[in-house]
Amino acid sequence: MARVLISMPEEFLHRIDQVADGENRSRSELIREALRTYIYKQKVRQSTTSVKNAELLESLLE
Repeated sequence: MARVLISMPEEFLHRIDQVADGENRSRSELIREALRTYIYKQKVRQSTTSVKNAELLESLLE
């Protein structure tokens, strides 16, 4: 697995650690899950936008 170095405010990192500890997960697991969720939501948004654009084009062509 690749390693990534990121910078963030100490307060934010402290909050991440609190959440991870509360869920009995590592910091890395929590951040990976957050990024998977973000990527999934981006795909859904893009798909939704594509459908809306297609519907708009269809209505213009009718």
